[in-house]
Amino acid sequence: MDEYNRFVDWDKMDVTVQSQDAKELSCTEFQELKQLARQGYWAKNHSLRAKVYHKLISNIPCRTVTPDANVYRDIVVKIVGKRNSSSLPLPEFVDNSLVPTYCLNAEGIGAVRKIILCIANQFPDISFCPALPSVIALLLHYSKDEAECFEQVCRILACNDPSKRLIDQTFLAFESSCMTFGDLVNKYCQAAHKLMVAVSEDVLEVYSDWQRWLFGELPMVYIARVFDVFLVEGYKVLYRVALALLKFFHKVRAGQPMESDSIQQDIRAFVRDIAKSVSPERLLEKAFAIRLFSRKEIQLLQMANEKALQQKGITVKQKSNPKLVLLNYCFSMFCILFLRQNVHLAVHAENFKSEIVSVKEMRDIWSWIPERFALCQPLLLFTTLEHGCSLSRFYSHSEGHEPTLLLIKTTAKEVCGAYLSTDWSERRRGGNKLSFFGTGECFVFRLQPEVERYEWVIIKHPELATTGSEPENHAPPASSTLSSSSGPSDPSDRLSPFLSARHFNLPSKTASMFMAGSSECIIIGGGDGQALYLDADLNHGRTSHCNTFNNQPLCSESFQISVLEVWGFRD
Repeated sequence: MDEYNRFVDWDKMDVTVQSQDAKELSCTEFQELKQLARQGYWAKNHSLRAKVYHKLISNIPCRTVTPDANVYRDIVVKIVGKRNSSSLPLPEFVDNSLVPTYCLNAEGIGAVRKIILCIANQFPDISFCPALPSVIALLLHYSKDEAECFEQVCRILACNDPSKRLIDQTFLAFESSCMTFGDLVNKYCQAAHKLMVAVSEDVLEVYSDWQRWLFGELPMVYIARVFDVFLVEGYKVLYRVALALLKFFHKVRAGQPMESDSIQQDIRAFVRDIAKSVSPERLLEKAFAIRLFSRKEIQLLQMANEKALQQKGITVKQKSNPKLVLLNYCFSMFCILFLRQNVHLAVHAENFKSEIVSVKEMRDIWSWIPERFALCQPLLLFTTLEHGCSLSRFYSHSEGHEPTLLLIKTTAKEVCGAYLSTDWSERRRGGNKLSFFGTGECFVFRLQPEVERYEWVIIKHPELATTGSEPENHAPPASSTLSSSSGPSDPSDRLSPFLSARHFNLPSKTASMFMAGSSECIIIGGGDGQALYLDADLNHGRTSHCNTFNNQPLCSESFQISVLEVWGFRD
């Protein structure tokens, strides 16, 4: 075979990679590389893939001092000694992760543990990196020796480009990525999310498995194709593929009884056996079919979730004292276990009372909101039954709280509402004019007569951004939200108006328009063509419904309000 066959068991390897003629890769332009990676250009030739991996990893910007192959040769004997490689203990930061064997031979399987221990020696700042065993095992298939594999993994870990995130190396980064994945599932895989909520007591625990699906359960031919694109495009590819896996799981298993007592185990089994239902090409096709999935959106979500975790006591700075490291790790574990309370604990049956929704309905709403706020408990801020039907009192009780939840019950027994991400005090920025504000996390929903959640229209249907399909003339053209943003024309780099611009010191022209308020009315802009309008007396309201989407309206076109409540979020 070729020079990259030392650790490969060719009886397990895909036979097609042995028979393809060798190719050359001469392109260096990012867009062309991205296209070739997605097409699997180097996937059918083992030697070419090894050379491409070496080239791509060599181009990763790294710290000035990054361990190389010579370092490995110097330290491996001192660290491993004469011990049997199969019995070598793994460092704690891999969190008892699976050590995939993929298509490695016996020498390769033993080499994985040796390399992990040497990396632990050279990277004392790594505190949590469960993906590491899989990355090492994969790269060993395309390495001439252990030292070369060690050097390539070190370059991935030592990447110092702030815009190029590769592998999570701290507990905070890993846990915030799980919360971010949960947010993205909630937004882009609503059918699958409903299933998770229905069958699991702890949705975040299910989503915390997302990296294991990729770096542990996914078969060799699939993870190699994912890794091809990952080395070119970065971390966002992992989210895309994990979302695609969840979509396929829901499609294949919808309506079928669970095969085990745990949805986690069922998803893991599905991913392990994915070849029975989905090809690698179809998986990637599905992953890249997800619309408006920008790198900047992921970064903003990640920042917000990391901040929420830090406020709960999670730190990223490791101490040098081993006892303090252990104490810090244990405290972090405790905090995460506390944070992973399920929705049943967040909405206490004995402490919750609403004249509009039941405890179960409130829990359903809580399963829709962003992960960082789903950990909070509902706090009643305003109700027309107690505070009267005054818009000024509505504002005075709601201001200072972010986010808030609006619930409305009509005289016709319809129940609808909205999750509002921004403080109502923002309305004053426009003076006496009706000013729009808010973020892409806002959404409207209906609970009675049927449960339905409506996404923001531009996020779900970006083509409408240029059609001027807003429901009323009160709203500014939807296109102003996106088209005014300057920057790269590549859709993957376009800023999706997902989080509040002011939270991240972004230019005001990238802010989005979802809520509006004045002394005369409230407007909440519309997911899936839905928009909600409330008059100043809080007795009457109306909705606007775009028929483009063939869905049911939020509620009656014109309605009388029986009860209106505003809820805040309490830690």
